[in-house]
Amino acid sequence: MDFDSILKNRRAINHFDPERDVDDETLKSILEQAVKAPSSYNLQPWKLVVFRDPEKKAALRKLAFDQPKVTEAPVILMFLADRSGWRPENTTMRNVFEDNVKSGKMASDQREWFAGVTQALYGRDDEAMQAFANKNAGLFAMSVMYTASHYGLHTHPMDGFDHDGVKKEFDIPENYWIPMLMAVGHLKPGITIHPKAWRQSYEDMVLKEY
Repeated sequence: MDFDSILKNRRAINHFDPERDVDDETLKSILEQAVKAPSSYNLQPWKLVVFRDPEKKAALRKLAFDQPKVTEAPVILMFLADRSGWRPENTTMRNVFEDNVKSGKMASDQREWFAGVTQALYGRDDEAMQAFANKNAGLFAMSVMYTASHYGLHTHPMDGFDHDGVKKEFDIPENYWIPMLMAVGHLKPGITIHPKAWRQSYEDMVLKEY
C-alpha cells in the first residue's frame, strides 16, 4: 500500500468486528516495523501491555468509560511512556549504548558522557522526564497506527480512561505514564465510515514565517 493510501485509510473507528481476530504473527510484524519510529537519542522510552483476554479487556473497559470498542476489538494496546528511559541502569538505555559502540558511533569509554547528556536533556526535572516519555511514546503510537493501516487494519487511540485506576488494576510500575490505549482490529460489517473530517490547511497551520 502506498503512503497516500495509508494516510487515507488510517481512521479512528468506533466499531470493531468482534468475530475477526488479529493473529499473533501480524501483530508482531506491525510492532516490529513500527518500532522504527524516531526517538530521542534512540532511547525508545516505551513499553506495551497487550490485551487479548476477554476478562482482562472487560476489566479495562470498566476503567475506560465503558467504551464498547475495548471489548469488541480483538487487541487492545496499552502504551507505557517510560519516564526513567534516560537512566544509565535502564535496560533499553544500556542496549542502545552497546549498539552505538558496536556500530562505531561511540567509544566504549563514553558511557558516562552519554549518561550525562541524556540526564541533562531528559532527567533534569519531573516536567522534562514526563515530556521526554510522552513525546517519544506518541511518535511510536503514530507509527503503530500507520503500520496497522498498511496491513489493512483499523485502530482507535483512546485517552478516555481512569489513569490511576488502570495503573492500579494492572500493576503498572510507577516509572510509567499511560499516554493512551489503542484498539486494533477490523471494521464491523455494515458500518459506514464517514469521509475524513476537516483538517487545517497550510495557511491555518503556520502561525509565523521567518
